[in-house]
Formats: sequence, structure tokens, C-alpha cells
Amino acid sequence: MTTEHIESSPLVRIRSLLPGLARAEQRVAKVVLDNPSSVARRSITEVADAAGTSETTVTRFCKAIGVGGYPELRIALAADTARTEARIDRDLGGEIDPEDDLATVVGKVTFADARAVEETAGQLDIEILQRVVAAIAAAGRVDVYGVGASAFVAADLQQKLHRIGRVSFAWNDTHIMLTSAAVLGPGDVAVGISHTGATTDTVESLREARRAGATTVALTNFPTSPITEVADLVLTTAARETTFRSGAMASRIAQLTVIDCLFIGVAQRHLDRSMRALDDTREAVGSHRLETRQDGRRKIRETGK
Repeated sequence: MTTEHIESSPLVRIRSLLPGLARAEQRVAKVVLDNPSSVARRSITEVADAAGTSETTVTRFCKAIGVGGYPELRIALAADTARTEARIDRDLGGEIDPEDDLATVVGKVTFADARAVEETAGQLDIEILQRVVAAIAAAGRVDVYGVGASAFVAADLQQKLHRIGRVSFAWNDTHIMLTSAAVLGPGDVAVGISHTGATTDTVESLREARRAGATTVALTNFPTSPITEVADLVLTTAARETTFRSGAMASRIAQLTVIDCLFIGVAQRHLDRSMRALDDTREAVGSHRLETRQDGRRKIRETGK
């Protein structure tokens, strides 16, 4: 059974491509992102004036984000706005303000995280994901690189793969990342995780792994960032940051969503072995878990005592 791929929002594409746009096109992008519903009702001349640029630049911007022209952009924005307003409490979609009470903060944080997961799923390239799954499932060794918040995501992927019997290592020290990459070879896989795609340590390690002959995979929020230049396969997230959420929150939630999908895909390739490994590892740590009342009731039902 296949799952229908959700069409990516034009706003998601604009945010992901923003760093790679020309400066004048970035001004157009800001106008669109600041008020997409308004742009959907405005003429190309009005948008060009608001961005301090020309109509030609607006047209170039449309083509840069994969939209045929300005009329198509207006239609896409109008449709996206209608979908968004149909399911969103607009009060939750804004920035976190210093005067927000804690209940409002909780609402905005959970809304932003849920949106990051939804939009990441909507733009995820299933064909590329399948190729990454196949590469990792067949790999002799998988090295995962990430620093800062991405290091936690790298460790999560390594732990998941290790539990189903895949040889995997996660590194966050630059020297160790580079030396591990240097001893990889054909048949191995190196995964670099970087929200911005511009983290020097991770980019250099992935470049070294590719030079050594390994298949390189990048997980980033920006498909035109430097890390994609050294990756054979690129998976993207769709996280947007709000006040007080500098990369370590929404981006990590989005990255973990992709990691979970990737892990399940690999586990399915070796289902019997994966299930046995999960059972064995669960049993190995079982004695280190305190018995709960629910466990006791289950034991009574199973033994009849």
C-alpha cells in the first residue's frame, strides 16, 4: 500500500531556497513570507514596489522557486492560504512574544513543532528516501556526523541502527569525524546532519567520506546549501524558527521525523533480523527497569498467581 505524497507548500519551498537566492530575490521572498495572503491579491507591480525591485526580478524569483510565473504564484499562495486558514488558529502561528503567558507559549511551541513535522512530511522526496534506505540497508558500516543540536539527532540514528544489528557510529568531534571518514570505502555510507547545511565540520567530514568512496547522504533544511554539494543523496526538512527557537527545537523535531522514517524503512528490509534484534536488546536491558504495578498485574494474568 502506497501513501499519497502531499504537495509541498510554496512557502516551504521559498523558506528552504531563501539562502541561495540573489539579494533582490530575497527581498521578494521576504514580502511573500511576511504576508502571503496579501501577495495573493496584489499585482506584480505592487509586489515589486514593496520589495524595492523590478517586475523582472519578481518573475525570476518565481522561476527560482519552481513556479512558472507570477500568476501561478498567486494561485499557489491563495490555495495554500485557504488550506492553512481552514485548520489553523492564527493566534498560534505567530512569533513568541516576550509578554506571552506560559499557556500561550505552550500553544505556540506545540503548534510550530507539529507544523514542522507536517510540512517536512509534505515535501519529503520518497524516491530519494527509498534510495537512502537501500544504501544503508546494504552498507557494511554507517557513520553519522552532526554537531550541536544535530549531534543528538546523529546519536539517535546510530542508536536505532545499532539496535537492529547495523554497524553504525555517530561522531561529533571534528578530528574524529574526519579520521573516521578517511577510513570508509565503497559499500559504506556517511550521513551528515546539519539544519543550515553550512556547518563546516559536517561538510568537510562528508567531503572526506565521499573522497574515500563512501555513499554520502545529507539531511538539511536547505536544498541548495553547501552540504548538498558533497552529498550523493539529499533529504530535506521543513522547519521554521520563531523567537527563542534558534535551531535546537523545531529543526531537531523535523530531523527526527525523517530519521524515524529512515529507520523503519531499513528495519523493513531485514524484518526478521530486526525484530529478533529488538527483542534481544529489549530483554538485555529489561532487568534495569523497575517493575510497575501494571507489570505486576500482567504477570498475575499470565501466571494465574
